[in-house]
Amino acid sequence: MIDPVGSFLNHLAAERGAALNTLDAYRRDLADYEQAASALTATRADIEDYIAGLDAAGFAPSTRARRLSAIRQFHAFLFAEGLRDNDPAAPVKGPRKARALPRTLSVEDISALLRTARTGSGAKVLRNTCLIEMLYASGLRTSELVSLPVAQVRRLPPMIPVRGKGGKDRLVPLSDRAHEAIAAWLTVRDADPKMKDSPYLFPSRGKLGHLTRTRFFQVLRAIAVDAGLDATMISPHTLRHAFATHLLANGADLRVIQTLLGHSDIATTEIYTHVVDDDLADLVFEKHPLAKKNQR
Repeated sequence: MIDPVGSFLNHLAAERGAALNTLDAYRRDLADYEQAASALTATRADIEDYIAGLDAAGFAPSTRARRLSAIRQFHAFLFAEGLRDNDPAAPVKGPRKARALPRTLSVEDISALLRTARTGSGAKVLRNTCLIEMLYASGLRTSELVSLPVAQVRRLPPMIPVRGKGGKDRLVPLSDRAHEAIAAWLTVRDADPKMKDSPYLFPSRGKLGHLTRTRFFQVLRAIAVDAGLDATMISPHTLRHAFATHLLANGADLRVIQTLLGHSDIATTEIYTHVVDDDLADLVFEKHPLAKKNQR
């Protein structure tokens, strides 16, 4: 018996190189959809009713848009593979997904995080400092950083190769400060019998063999609290945003930032221009003498 969802997920993994997290997200969304409609017999009306039901249940427009995107790709696959003789999802219109500006951090916030991360001594202090320095210096995705092979940084190269989403390779930079943090961490890491033989820069005893994204998130939040920052505004991803925003604010070319971040579409990178524009506007309204309220 044909498993439509299973076949689609295998297609995403084989043809697009979809990551496990991406496959899990599609699996959850399509499992929910299949509770309301059959993949091989659903009509346009069935799909529209399903999306309307999500709206009535209070799901956010972003969630409805994501679910519809998964359904469209799913039915397009079924049609292309001859498992259906039509594509009922193609004409379905969904909610417009408002694009939120990414949260970012100021240079002062980054400095506060690093000062706090360096407080104390021991392996964890060196590891945490290395994580933050590398993330801010390179703009790596969290999953790319925590799973980075130690061989990539052994010789402290100015650029390191990274395999990102969809199996795409790119080069990302390492600053002098990142090099110093890596060298200090490697000294401790390589001296520890439990870590020295690991293929990863940030080993862990968990099943993945390396520090998890969740654990790094928890570590960063704890450091943010100790630094007196609003921890709800800080995550590994906001450090990646800070990398991009600060580069753009200091004159870096948008195409270069796109390449460094591993974005396949320049439109994804362009969102940072709005962050910089908003910051500049705030600066004018706050500092310009003729922009102040009641100024004559």
